[in-house]
Amino acid sequence: MTPASDTCRSPISCRSKTLAEAFSYTDRGTALSGLLFRPAGAVRGAIVVFPTIANVTPHVEVKAQALADAGFIALIADFYGEPVASFEASRPLAEKLRGDVAHYRARCHAAVAALRDVAGAGVPMAAIGFCMGGQAVLELARDGADLALVASFHGLLTTGKAAEPGAVKARILVCHGDADPLAPRDHVRAFWEEMDAAGANWHFHSYAGVKHGFTEPGADKRGMAALGYDASADRQSWAALYSLLDELIPA
Repeated sequence: MTPASDTCRSPISCRSKTLAEAFSYTDRGTALSGLLFRPAGAVRGAIVVFPTIANVTPHVEVKAQALADAGFIALIADFYGEPVASFEASRPLAEKLRGDVAHYRARCHAAVAALRDVAGAGVPMAAIGFCMGGQAVLELARDGADLALVASFHGLLTTGKAAEPGAVKARILVCHGDADPLAPRDHVRAFWEEMDAAGANWHFHSYAGVKHGFTEPGADKRGMAALGYDASADRQSWAALYSLLDELIPA
């Protein structure tokens, strides 16, 4: 089973046939504004795309466009409900959101519920995320979200509340840079053990020498030693996502 065109498997080269539209939804009274991408043809499924700590960025939009061209309704979620002036300005917003794990998870569930309303009953759903968004999808899995798959790209692996046995319904894909100081090996081992204790079905791909933010072409320009784009890890991780999507949500 394959998407509409081979180029859609590579967001680096994908030429989108879709246009993003502003999409409003709410979480417990907080107005949120995402970006919705619809496929030009038949709908294969629906995927919530959780962005980085900086909220919507161009590289996340490219990924969402690629998913839409592959037949998925894709919604880039909004973490904060307010503009993010800069990467530095996002930190206090993220700390406030993640300070209460129940609040954090509810914000993530709101995006899933909003996209489910758009997609309609019976349409299979997944969620993917980058950096903070990678952590967000793992929190959804821990909280028992009814999703076929969650996929984390250079996401944080820690949580304020470990998954309980039998709670995880979604298949889990984690694509991780082994040189990521934000998710060191002790976090990796703790995550494996947590997922095993919960009885989760998980895949963990680790790329040697690869830093945090490896899917973002502009990561090296931020001047942070922890960040670095890696074209091979970007391609391989995206291929791993499509491999599981082909298995779980075939075209």
